[in-house]
Amino acid sequence: MMPKEKEVKKAKENNIEYIELPVAYDGLSVVINKDNDFIDYLTVKELNAIWKYGSSMKKWSDVRANWPKKDIKLYGPGTDSGTFDYFKEAIIGKKNNIRSDFTKSEDDNVLVTGIAGSKYALGFFGYAYYAENKDKLKVVKIDGGGGPVAPTEKTINDGSYTPLSRPIFIYVNPVSTQMKQVDEFVNFYLLNAKNLVLEVGYVPLPDDLQEKTLFRYQNKITGKWF
Repeated sequence: MMPKEKEVKKAKENNIEYIELPVAYDGLSVVINKDNDFIDYLTVKELNAIWKYGSSMKKWSDVRANWPKKDIKLYGPGTDSGTFDYFKEAIIGKKNNIRSDFTKSEDDNVLVTGIAGSKYALGFFGYAYYAENKDKLKVVKIDGGGGPVAPTEKTINDGSYTPLSRPIFIYVNPVSTQMKQVDEFVNFYLLNAKNLVLEVGYVPLPDDLQEKTLFRYQNKITGKWF
């Protein structure tokens, strides 16, 4: 993910330069239990209402009147994770807080088990983990303003799965690239990224962006790009 503002500021204060290199795309998947037969999609507004601090959404019928009067059971990554930060910023807003009464875990397998065990559960984590657990969970289409869209390699890559798709980066100190082992590693990483990211469930960059990324590294172009 992208560095936080405080990290960018700290790097600048310490005269540390970096090369920003996108290597893949990821989509944050909102998931429900396989037996959930009432959620067809959720809007960003509904997600905000469910997850925001002080939310009055306690039962599914609070979200939509025709949904069951059953308690919403929420699951999500720990608050120190990049996935949590991204979801919070995209759905709740950068300066707003998220509700605290949800089951948190840094272990996505714990989240998968919890959601798979309750018909009225809702959670979120990276697309890679949903892809690995399609047999246990159901993904929710998200309406970001242009109609409901499910996370797929295509929708994550073309930006239509909004606002829950994002680029994944690595950052390289240009001074470190003068070391042969670092330079060889980064070149290998970038030249083989398409196959490597598929192995962990991320979405490869389009060919034109892959070429621009390699050009950026080989020419040691520093600073933020995205």
